[in-house]
Amino acid sequence: MNAITRAMDEQLAAAWARINDDPDIWCAILSATGHRAFCIGADMSGGRDVTPRIALGGGLTGIGGPLTALKKPLIAAIQGFCVGGGFELAMCADIIVAADTAQFGLPETKVGIIAECGVVHRVIRQLPYHVAMAMILTGERIGAVDAKRFGLVNEVVPLTDLDASALHWAEKINAASPLANQAAKAAALARLNHPLEVALATRFEAIEGYADTIDRREGEAAVKEKRKPLWTGL
Repeated sequence: MNAITRAMDEQLAAAWARINDDPDIWCAILSATGHRAFCIGADMSGGRDVTPRIALGGGLTGIGGPLTALKKPLIAAIQGFCVGGGFELAMCADIIVAADTAQFGLPETKVGIIAECGVVHRVIRQLPYHVAMAMILTGERIGAVDAKRFGLVNEVVPLTDLDASALHWAEKINAASPLANQAAKAAALARLNHPLEVALATRFEAIEGYADTIDRREGEAAVKEKRKPLWTGL
């Protein structure tokens, strides 16, 4: 059921570091094997002690350790059960594609386990208040169609089309300037929880730095020449 073990946390942490550091990686897809579950959360059978502590999901969730900020766009491809820490990990993505078999849920209160539960903070920000609170307080799950209706996922497809759909989203993202995407993501997240007037008055280093890139000049040239731009990530 793809429960997150200590070894998986370490491997994910290494993957996020590679994605952030490799200029040839413009976008990432987080997916899982099997059809029963994307992820059912942390594997509690062997304990969760990690030295040094790594947040659940290799740092991406910020639960139980330092938060890792992923600079590149991230797509999550979800099938089957996506609950607890698995749901938290999915909500860290920028785009979510769900198979029609997907089920999203927060079972913590239903089973009487609630600790370091960042998932409640993300779900209350990503779903309508009453929908989120019903999930938190009852432990009941919502299906893929309802998740799309509430704006949690971008697309629902048959399970057999899940990988192709995620790749299609990656292709659409990579059709844009990778450096512009990274600067835009950094700016959007940096002032997500601030008033609009604060966000509008903020200078963003990543956006200002983009002005001196080859890709910015390529974008301007492509518009003038009425052609598709050829991005280099430089």
